[in-house]
Amino acid sequence: MESQESLYSSQTEEKDSSIFRPLVRSHFQQAPPDRFNAVYIIFFFLGIGSLLPWNFFCTAKQYWLYKLSNATDHSPQQNDLGNYFESYLSFASTVPSVLCLVINYLVVNKISAKVRVLSSLFVMLVIFCITTVLVNVDISSWTYGFFGITMACVVVISGASNVFLGSVFGEVGRFPMRNSQALISGQAMGGTFSAVASVIDLAAASSILDSALAYFLTADMFLIICIVLYLILPRIPYSSYYLKSLNERAQHTGDENNGSVNNDAGSVRSAYPSSNAGTTPPLKPILKKTAGVGFSVFYTFFISIIIFPSISSSIKPTSSSSDSVWTTKYFVPLTCFFLYNFADWVGRQITAWIQVPGPKSKALPILVLLRTAFLPLFIFCNYQPRDHLHIVLFDQDFYPAIFISALGLTNGYLGTLPMIYGPKIVPKELAEPTGVVMSFFLTLGLAAGSAFSVLVVHLI
Repeated sequence: MESQESLYSSQTEEKDSSIFRPLVRSHFQQAPPDRFNAVYIIFFFLGIGSLLPWNFFCTAKQYWLYKLSNATDHSPQQNDLGNYFESYLSFASTVPSVLCLVINYLVVNKISAKVRVLSSLFVMLVIFCITTVLVNVDISSWTYGFFGITMACVVVISGASNVFLGSVFGEVGRFPMRNSQALISGQAMGGTFSAVASVIDLAAASSILDSALAYFLTADMFLIICIVLYLILPRIPYSSYYLKSLNERAQHTGDENNGSVNNDAGSVRSAYPSSNAGTTPPLKPILKKTAGVGFSVFYTFFISIIIFPSISSSIKPTSSSSDSVWTTKYFVPLTCFFLYNFADWVGRQITAWIQVPGPKSKALPILVLLRTAFLPLFIFCNYQPRDHLHIVLFDQDFYPAIFISALGLTNGYLGTLPMIYGPKIVPKELAEPTGVVMSFFLTLGLAAGSAFSVLVVHLI
């Protein structure tokens, strides 16, 4: 891991025309240790919180079907809203987020990361509280109104979560690579966490509404934990060191190097225009450096969001009775949400030990493009309802379980590598805006994929 970090650091300190100037590493004091892995754990929890709105909203499928159909707990009747809810959810949660990330990039040096992170967390908490209150509200006379309110909440909370994610990605770009991996691994664990919470609530609660109430209250409490942890983060010496600008680190070195350090600090100030508060970071050199890894992030999540959850959550079991608990209660939460999110988490964890292919390897985009093969695999599973394409080739329950595991594993691994590489292949002073740009590529892939998923679902 350390050798990889040294490799990327040495690459980014080379001259890049007249825009960047190399730094003298010896003028910076050694960073304090991360005692008890406290900062690693905090970024892991923030990673869980960054995708918590999406994970909790999309995993609660049975609750949404129940509310939108006004049916009994045991036989939620599907209608147009229920059949295409995941597609609407994906579209509403990703398309507006692109605009939020553009705004986030423009204000990255004008509004502090602390303000952006805390304000977005508070917005997410307020929206989840509203969602929690609506669980026990009778919406039988205004189902479409409830659907509209839900979509509006999804738009707002997704925009806030993307500002949060882009800001945290920008901040973690200042830290060694293991912290970026902790954040991204936490994102996948957030999906696993929401899937496990959903299954436990379904098993323990006496009704869908009781299960949903406990489920969303869990999300409320976790967001409060994220707010507290983020407030603690800058108070830890290890994170305080890396959150300083390069100028501030240089100014905190020994007196014997004061003359040379001050000169270098001046060169740092003039060499990196992105470090000037109130200015917009230079986008063109960032895009030039990150074009390859940016495409890999975009296409990885483009394919994943087309399939998950719009297609994968509507694949029905073929080997069980329609009245069994496995069919009505546990098949989708376990075979779709839990398997995907757990495999995604495993794929992200692997990047802590294996980082192949590298950021400039042609194998990375090739592997990403090969994931297109997942589309026909899922389409020809037992997806229901099928209005146009009636052929089912994979008519056994183990097929979707295998396919969803492979989809999650490759999403985790091939989606994490370029996200880690991005802030490491640019000069350190551009790490934060580059983190926002990489989040933009991710969200753009989700937005395009969610729009395409609506088309695919209607074609099936």
